Parts: sequence; C-alpha cells; structure tokens
Amino acid sequence: MNHINTRRTIRKYKSVDISDTLLRRLLSQASRTQTMGNLQLYSVVVTRSAEMKKRLANAHFNQPMVTEAPVVLTICADFRRTTDWCLQRDANPGYDNFLSFINAASDALLFTQTFCNLAEEEGLGCCYLGTTVYMPQTIIDTLHLPRLVMPVATITLGWPDENPPLTDRLPLEAFVHQETYADNSPERINLSYAEKEQLEENLHFVRINNKKTLAQVFTDCRYTKADNEAMSAGLLETLKRQGFLSEETTL
Repeated sequence: MNHINTRRTIRKYKSVDISDTLLRRLLSQASRTQTMGNLQLYSVVVTRSAEMKKRLANAHFNQPMVTEAPVVLTICADFRRTTDWCLQRDANPGYDNFLSFINAASDALLFTQTFCNLAEEEGLGCCYLGTTVYMPQTIIDTLHLPRLVMPVATITLGWPDENPPLTDRLPLEAFVHQETYADNSPERINLSYAEKEQLEENLHFVRINNKKTLAQVFTDCRYTKADNEAMSAGLLETLKRQGFLSEETTL
C-alpha cells in the first residue's frame, strides 16, 4: 500500500531501537535510486550514540528530535570516494568544482527521498532537517568529513510516538506549468495560496507575529534576508574549504 498521501513528519519517537538488519536493508534498497553516471555520489553517516547525537544537535539549533531519535542519518554529497578511486586507478579526476557539488548533492538528495519513502513504508517515522546547510562546518568537524564531502541532508529516524495532522500543500495548479512557465499573476497567486492563508494555524501565526499577511511571517520572521545572506556566506566558505569552490570563486 502506498502511504505517500498520508505521510507525516515525525518528531517524537518511541524508545525502541531500529535493528541494524532493517537499517542496512533500507539503505541498500535506497541505493537503487537514480544516480548521475551510476557513480552514487553520496555517503551516509549513521549516528546512534547519545554523545554524537548531542554534538550534532548543536548544528541543528538543538532541536530535540536529534537527540531523542534512535538513529540520525547525515547524507553527504561525496566526490571524495570517486576521486580516490580515480587516483588509485591511474585516472585524473577533475571534480573539485561547483558542478561536481551540484551533481553529488542531487544524487544525495535523490537517495534521501527514496530512503524516506522506504522507511515510511516500513512504519518508521522520519524528519528531514533543513538545518543541515545552515551550519555545515559544525557537522563536518563532528563527523570528520574530508575534502570533497559536504553534508546536504539530515534525517532523524525512529518508530513514531505521535500522529500529527497532515500539513497543507499547494494545489497542483500552483506549481505545474504546461509547455512553458506561466506568469504568477495576482489571480494565480490568489488561487494558489487562498486555502493556505485561511488555515486557522496560519492565521494564528499572522496574529502572534503582529503581521498583516502570512507572507510577511516568512520574510520578516522565519526566513529573513539577513539570515539568508549570512548563512549563504557561510555555506560558500564551507564549499571552498571542502574543495568544491576555488578561493577566487564568488557567487
């Protein structure tokens, strides 16, 4: 049975371990996902120890599910392994560049989504942490990630101990374009966001943040220009340190 229409992000987990046999099976199955050039440009760091989870939590604004989940998976864009393979096989790799990072990050994110789908079919719950790219250097230092390895996704994983309501989604017409990209006219925006803007929880967010619109909650409170620019600068510097950008590169 396909559970995609009822999938939920799970942040609370039972104190029940995930067997290594099950985890290895899911990781193996997920490796059948699409990959650029059949190179599998990703690596997964499995974290089970309480101490390591506590250290990783610092990179994720100490969200409680990082330390409470039985397993934390850090999925990395990885051109280190492929580069080492080439160097040890008399081949000259050229993967220390931004395009290589994009290819590896795409591979890693495809793997991540496939893994989540498989895990949820087994009855496991997971939470995708977008904070992974906010302070990547902390993760790199904690997990000893070498040059040409960059964390791009983190999944907390466990047996669900909650059943939260489904979150809203935009209608198909909001994000599907036929043949060419259609302009986001006021009429189209109104139709796309009408339901989201009228949800009581979102109206509540507007009120408690003293804003006029839900959009202002996102621009002024949740994802501000100042924060985005600061974290973008940090991400750029980390990509340079990890070898995917030259010191002279500016984006």
